[in-house]
Amino acid sequence: MAHDSLPETIPASMSAMLLTGHGDVDKLVYRQDVPTPRPGRGEVLVRVTATAKNNTDRKAREGLYPTKDKGEVTSFAMGGEPTLTFPRIQGADVAGRVVAVGEGVDLERIGERGLLDFNLYADARRDINLTPDYYGHGADGGFAEYVVVPSAQFHHVPNPELADAEVAAMGMCSYQTAYHMMTSARVAAGERVLVSGASGGVGTALIQLCRIVGAIPYAVSQPDKRAALLALGAEAVIDRGDLPTFVERVLEATGGAPIDAVMDLVGGEMTDRFIDTMIVDMKRRTTYPRLSIAGASGGNLSEIMWTRIYLYQVQIFGVSHGTREEAEQLVEWIRGGQLKPVLHAAFKLSELHEAERYFVNRGSGYLGKIVIVPDSQWDEHGAPFALENTP
Repeated sequence: MAHDSLPETIPASMSAMLLTGHGDVDKLVYRQDVPTPRPGRGEVLVRVTATAKNNTDRKAREGLYPTKDKGEVTSFAMGGEPTLTFPRIQGADVAGRVVAVGEGVDLERIGERGLLDFNLYADARRDINLTPDYYGHGADGGFAEYVVVPSAQFHHVPNPELADAEVAAMGMCSYQTAYHMMTSARVAAGERVLVSGASGGVGTALIQLCRIVGAIPYAVSQPDKRAALLALGAEAVIDRGDLPTFVERVLEATGGAPIDAVMDLVGGEMTDRFIDTMIVDMKRRTTYPRLSIAGASGGNLSEIMWTRIYLYQVQIFGVSHGTREEAEQLVEWIRGGQLKPVLHAAFKLSELHEAERYFVNRGSGYLGKIVIVPDSQWDEHGAPFALENTP
């Protein structure tokens, strides 16, 4: 087979969900005549079996990444020019099977089941990622039957105990973001870590990662998620409601000891409360208070007194994505069984509108990730995890 052609078993066109512009779910158009991509040098063609949905899919669609004008409708463009162009196939956390390879890639990779490191890296550096972009934003992603990605970033995950949907649920968009929040704040064994938004993809990843490195995670969530989050590894679950007593309740959970580091996915008015949990008793601290923030589900604007930041020496880390080194470490933990999938449900690709609405309006039973499965792969990889089968 020539590298510029596809095997006869792979169709010339595929089904895909195209994002056609900024707006509501009506901007997502399901097509069945999209040309199947071809792998170039150093690339592999992956038959997609499952792609996890992330909040960034919605935010990019709605243009909710302003960096100057708070009312601006835009996508983020850390490298200068915007890379989100239309139409675009979204979906960052891709699991699937290699079905063809480009020039320079070993033919033995064909048939491998793997997980994508979702980053579009600007250079070959392994320890830093200054201009983050990703598949599903700056290049086509996994809300399709096929996707082309770099061979080096499609990591083999052979684990027979994991279904493809479960592999996708451990995708890098959530897990790598979580791990980079922790490495940025230098979270160490024995430290008390407050995890906001604990029931979502990044939150559930943070709880597991804290336990792997020996830190103690305290989850902020709704009371009905308590049992599931404790089972996942949370030391305690603090109700995110009743703001006036929030700090008091966190300190009750820690036995009066201050939180060492906060992993903030909420923002808004909660951020100031999170800082309070770290600076309540500076004499008991042995390290600087550290705040890692990688989301703003509770609001993009927070009112904080800067005197509180510099007098208490609070260190703040803005986090977006992660590095090649972190991605490779996460894959090692997945292969070794140290990280577990938290999969809520699967939806068909053709039903992505319904999945988007469900994701935004998710109720008390929601925990972890939902995944999107191409209709052609549904019976094998999606049906066992359909929403009607969710406890």
